[in-house]
Amino acid sequence: MKSFLWFVIGVLGGFVAAHYVNKDPRGRDALADLDARITEFTDRIADAYRQQEASFAGPLGSADADDAPDRPSPAL
Repeated sequence: MKSFLWFVIGVLGGFVAAHYVNKDPRGRDALADLDARITEFTDRIADAYRQQEASFAGPLGSADADDAPDRPSPAL
């Protein structure tokens, strides 16, 4: 419980600090730069995840209907 309290205090302190930094034009620019870097990083991670997911799918994920093995159609 004590650790959770310190976590909450830290999160609230971070919000208060970000609020004060955002009031200053230089701080606003710094936060905007940080946000742009985080966005670029998350976009790269998402692209890598999609590429890895596509490589796992392999030929089955990109097969045409003509290339698919004969399987019975599912019952409705």
